[in-house]
Amino acid sequence: MTPAPPPGALDAHLVVRRGPAFTLDLELAIAPGETVALLGPNGAGKTTAVWALAGLLPLAEGHIRLGDRVFDDPARRVYVPPEARRTGVVFQDYLLFPHLSAVENIAFGLRSRGVPRREARRRSLDWLGRFGLQDLAVVPSRRLSGGQAQQVALARALAVAPDLLLLDEPLAALDVTTRARLRRALAAHLAAFPGPRLLITHSPTGAFLLADRIVVLEDGRATQEGTPDQIRRHPRTSYAADLGGVNLLSGTAAGSAVTVPGGLVLTLAADAGQGPALVAVPPRALALHPAGARPGGTPNAWQGVVAAVEPLGERTRVELAGPPALVAEITAAAAAALDLRPGTAVWVTADPVDLSSQPG
Repeated sequence: MTPAPPPGALDAHLVVRRGPAFTLDLELAIAPGETVALLGPNGAGKTTAVWALAGLLPLAEGHIRLGDRVFDDPARRVYVPPEARRTGVVFQDYLLFPHLSAVENIAFGLRSRGVPRREARRRSLDWLGRFGLQDLAVVPSRRLSGGQAQQVALARALAVAPDLLLLDEPLAALDVTTRARLRRALAAHLAAFPGPRLLITHSPTGAFLLADRIVVLEDGRATQEGTPDQIRRHPRTSYAADLGGVNLLSGTAAGSAVTVPGGLVLTLAADAGQGPALVAVPPRALALHPAGARPGGTPNAWQGVVAAVEPLGERTRVELAGPPALVAEITAAAAAALDLRPGTAVWVTADPVDLSSQPG
């Protein structure tokens, strides 16, 4: 028998069918005080998962349990409506009432839980103070900036003392500068929330900085799960590799040698085993050299052709035509010295200690 989850933990198996073409089938377990990021491309099913957990979409199969409470279990004909779940939700577009002030928006959630008007206003003003927005208490939400609206929406979700916190792309509508500033504030508020927290995002930066654990969702299914460092170092799919900025090559291992597309044999510092393998190649692990004599110093050297060059300040991103197709990141000075442009022939090298593998 599977042991019961600890008190306050989220234990969910979400099966939701959105027409004949898409089915979400996702298992989630989040401990109290843990932030899990659900990371995936558009259309992967991330928002569907939020709506199911919030009770806005019923499950076709599976279950949702929070501690010893069952929110949804179609097999047992159990369904708890959204207002009875004690779930705090911050939607991507915040869904503030435009005709209500900031303090009234926060108080609305408290009033819907039966808190008397005067007490609801007192608590709402307190939450605005925690976010440093007390001077905006009477400002209509339609006049708030994106960053201010995001914080009011988060305050509204937290003010009702939820048992589960769901954040659906809470930083997506913000400009780059505001997003970076509010990401730090959001991290502080998440750290103070004692219950399970689910962060929905397509931004690897937000997920890697805010989450204790990441679940990668693709086409309605979890394709990888682990800590941010595990996702970065050992991606299991091309999408996960792109998230971590890592080249991912599939090949065949024979000890410390892995044969990858194009017949290139890469030598690793560690034994990769036997059979199918995935090799992670960080862009900064690749060095580029002038066409001509083969560079020494490493067993991993092969000829390549530049497909594209993208300056990134002090670094330069170089796309190499395959096979294998790879992305290198070198210093701007090195790129200038090589006079790189599309069609330039180069030697490519990689130190074995910078490459890692896992069973494919």
